[in-house]
Amino acid sequence: MAFEFTDSNFQETALANDTVAVVDFWAEWCGPCRMITPIIEELATKYDGKVTVGKMNVDHNQSVPMKYGVRSIPTILILKDGEIVDKQVGVTTQKSLEDKIERALNMVA
Repeated sequence: MAFEFTDSNFQETALANDTVAVVDFWAEWCGPCRMITPIIEELATKYDGKVTVGKMNVDHNQSVPMKYGVRSIPTILILKDGEIVDKQVGVTTQKSLEDKIERALNMVA
């Protein structure tokens, strides 16, 4: 199951994390966000223990999306060592996200 990122746990779980974090910014009313949810859930299962894959509801959490300039949803940020290493705005395929995650995992710090 995908992790639930919040304004209050983001620093600890996404930025201070020593692994890759995938953050899907979404909202319940967003059709494209609902389309990508099964992909995020599948990635959370596939990368369990290696990557923190989760979602952040922009209606309930506004500080982090504002800090990262999230203006359109879904927006997916891929972070490594607290830095954005890749970004996807809009719907995409599972394969595309897997490629981005694999690149992030293979980056030398």
